[in-house]
Amino acid sequence: MGEEETKIPKEELIRAIDARDGSALLAAAEDIHYADLAHLYENLDDEDRDFFLKTIGPELATDVVAELPYPLIEGALNHFKPAQLRVLLGNLSDDDRVDVFQVVSEEAQVRFFSLLGPRDKELTRNLLKYEEDTAGGRMTTHCGRITADMSVKQAITVLRRDKDSAETLSRIFVVDDQARLVGKIRLRDLAFNTWDTPIRDIMEEASEFVLATADQEEAARTLSKYDLVVLPVVDEFHHLLGVITYDDALEILQEESTEDIEKIAGISGEQSEVSYLNTSVSTQYKRRVTWLIGLAFVSIASGYVMYRFNNILGQAKLLALFLPMVVAAGGNSGGQAATMVIRSMALGEISTGNALRVAWKETRTGFFLGLSLAVAIALFISLVLPHLQKTTGSAFDFAHLALAVAIALTVQVLSATVLGALLPIFARSIRLDPAVVSAPSLASTVDVSGMMIYFTVAGAILHL
Repeated sequence: MGEEETKIPKEELIRAIDARDGSALLAAAEDIHYADLAHLYENLDDEDRDFFLKTIGPELATDVVAELPYPLIEGALNHFKPAQLRVLLGNLSDDDRVDVFQVVSEEAQVRFFSLLGPRDKELTRNLLKYEEDTAGGRMTTHCGRITADMSVKQAITVLRRDKDSAETLSRIFVVDDQARLVGKIRLRDLAFNTWDTPIRDIMEEASEFVLATADQEEAARTLSKYDLVVLPVVDEFHHLLGVITYDDALEILQEESTEDIEKIAGISGEQSEVSYLNTSVSTQYKRRVTWLIGLAFVSIASGYVMYRFNNILGQAKLLALFLPMVVAAGGNSGGQAATMVIRSMALGEISTGNALRVAWKETRTGFFLGLSLAVAIALFISLVLPHLQKTTGSAFDFAHLALAVAIALTVQVLSATVLGALLPIFARSIRLDPAVVSAPSLASTVDVSGMMIYFTVAGAILHL
């Protein structure tokens, strides 16, 4: 449903909430996708939220709650009475129910767990063994599952029984008598074979799978790499535990990319699913202040370098014209290299074992980048600057100034490029997220090194 098509029902729903008209609210809600209902709920105040949830009831609220940002879920569930909660929690798919239990408080976990039926309790308890950011923590156990010794007719009978509970039947997985994954089959393969055909004869090898303990990002990458709709999740003994679907992969990649973007921007703390306008100022402050204070103290080092080499600037004030450019060039080139490496690591293209190859590749790249910049700036200093500035104001000439700036630029860009490429790999080697090597921290480090390089090279070549 397009935005224009949902605009009128949304407006009707908001009017119904304002007028406390339950019938009108239910009528409008029927024409709105549950994801849009969740977005509308996020922007309501507490009283409106209470009226909204109590009016739509636990049946419709099941899909809405599953789409809510994690910080809002517990509050939403608290609007329902125990009998209603029992219905809502029972209607949730097993992966959504586990997500709920992973984000609510311990007190709420105990209360909600007591409302589950025996089967849901056992299933939820088993899934909660896996961390939230693992494949096991994101999978659903409801999948098309048949055994290799079945015939097509027997398989269809089993699938007909499970058709409402299965997450998808686009891919059906085949297990042996010990529930180990042995193959996969498509629904159309069952439709176009005779009923007495053994499943073993028409199934394909299930060569793509992921361990339940693997990181969720690995599962999402596998789904993307092999163009899969469903990815089976197995334990260390290859027992089929569940599946991760393509929509799970989209959510995972969105979460991971958001996390990387925030870390690159120097934003710390737990990633919030609440929209920007609904995130409190205190939350925004807490997530951003630590980095800013830390980087401010790092930047003091830049001031110290300026103070330390103040005598050189005093003898050749024209050097100050090119200092920001040399420093910025290092930050830009280092940031480019870090971004390329972080992206490649996220896609599984490189690992910590490739550090030397990455270093050699970025050394050559950084050298040519620095040399190109150096030639361009040296030509500017030699050919253009004399027409703008009649004298350097010191004993050296424009040719020597061009040489000093060119060498400093080359060294700065080369060193910053290699540093930017290797820092994410180093972070991964000590079990840190490569994205923690964020642009602000890299830029601050390169600022200091750039000043040191610039003043050292200028002092040596210009004899200052």
